[in-house]
Amino acid sequence: MKVKMSNKVLVYLGVAAITIIFIFPIYWMILTSVKPNEAILRLPPQFIPNGATWNNYKNIMNDGKFVVFYKNNVIVSTVTTLVTLTLAVFAAYVFSRFQFRGARFLQMLFLSTQMFPAMTLLIALYNMYFKLGLLNTYTALVLACSTNALPMSVWILKGFFDTIPKSLDEAACIDGSSKANTLFRVILPLIRPGIIAVGIYSFLISWEDFLWGLTLVNKTGMRTLASGIAMTYLGEYNYDWGRVMAAAVTAAIPILIIFIFLQKYIISGLTAGAVKE
Repeated sequence: MKVKMSNKVLVYLGVAAITIIFIFPIYWMILTSVKPNEAILRLPPQFIPNGATWNNYKNIMNDGKFVVFYKNNVIVSTVTTLVTLTLAVFAAYVFSRFQFRGARFLQMLFLSTQMFPAMTLLIALYNMYFKLGLLNTYTALVLACSTNALPMSVWILKGFFDTIPKSLDEAACIDGSSKANTLFRVILPLIRPGIIAVGIYSFLISWEDFLWGLTLVNKTGMRTLASGIAMTYLGEYNYDWGRVMAAAVTAAIPILIIFIFLQKYIISGLTAGAVKE
């Protein structure tokens, strides 16, 4: 009995330690965002706020640049999600329902693009967008983020399409339904958790993007949150950590809302299509 009790205590202590390790950076980010700059680098550090101020939040809200970054991030993330969902649905449906020579190879080739780091594509994409005149545009950012999110999105949705028996398609066809009508009115409602999961995944990919926003955009008015914060509030000799952390907390609010209200859809969406019945 004592051994079991001691094991439980060790387990709880381990879980508590891991929880603290993961939560502490978030706590420190929030704490730093309400500190004046002279208190941020003070030694020993203050783990409990003393003289908290909201000036950092007021400053970034009064700064027109941050509002522009936020607006750009919302536009790019929303359009990226719509583009990725549209392409992923059609691609996954084709891979799941149509048999053609080289289909398996094409699927693996499509997924294998995830193995290559984005840096390997950076120069090629930059040159291509430069020749097409797409630099400093929403189009460049949407295409880059969609390219990054699409392979995994297709793979996830294909798993959901595979769980829907083809006899359902055949029954709808016998009733006179076209393939497009069957897809939109019969099959897609059945894989709604997968669609929501893929939509959240592609939104997060584009919302947290830093590399493409930094490389494909060099105008302040077109920058997104991650690259805009880095280029505006962080310099070679001056770091405005108060504003950086206030901006980071504000940028994290949509992600927090998504996980609070859509957590069950994320979990069910990423697991429901994992087993083919």
